[in-house]
Amino acid sequence: MLLLAADTSGKLGSIALAQCGPAGKCKILEVVPLTGGTFSAQLVPQIVVLLQKHGFGKGEIEAFAVASGPGSFTGLRVGLAAIKALAEVLGKPIAAVSLLEAVAAAAEVDGRVVAALDAGRSEIYIGEYDSYSDGKKPVTLSERLLTKEEFLRAANGAVVLTPDKSVMDAATAAGLRVQEVERPRSDAIARIGWRKIQAGETTSAEALDANYIRRSDAEIFAHTST
Repeated sequence: MLLLAADTSGKLGSIALAQCGPAGKCKILEVVPLTGGTFSAQLVPQIVVLLQKHGFGKGEIEAFAVASGPGSFTGLRVGLAAIKALAEVLGKPIAAVSLLEAVAAAAEVDGRVVAALDAGRSEIYIGEYDSYSDGKKPVTLSERLLTKEEFLRAANGAVVLTPDKSVMDAATAAGLRVQEVERPRSDAIARIGWRKIQAGETTSAEALDANYIRRSDAEIFAHTST
């Protein structure tokens, strides 16, 4: 099965083309980097070039995977809109992949892990998972946005996984166990997306939406009133 994956959640993005088969196996044919700030101008032309380079037409894409967040509002919107449009025209399934889940998938330990990404403004996106070093899918416990202090309390007793130096430094200084990982690219999104597709965890183009993981109004009010 030919699968196209996209990640436009950060300052840099990428698209990947993969041939996927049984048992969750995906052969990544190529990963094409995208420059932040110009995703809207690059994404569709680069997809066309990537398909042509490997001798495929868009009608041969059988499934899509896309990073659904958290991340840049504008970047996510561009990537999701492109995948929505293609999937709707072709009538193919989409796997929405949390970037935090992709960070957790890099874990080389068994047990509870906390995937963490810098959200700016002294806040941190965290995902809590039960992870497995044998490559099994991480089990999601929760995904949320916390202050740095809340993050340090929540991560106590877990292995913290992060590609962000600021998060790593804060966790290390607090005495937490930290494992630095690379920021996931679209090839990681493709592999996780394919596992989701095989498990029937797909969404339609109409239902696909970004996961910004913002605080609720009640939480915001509680913090501003104290």
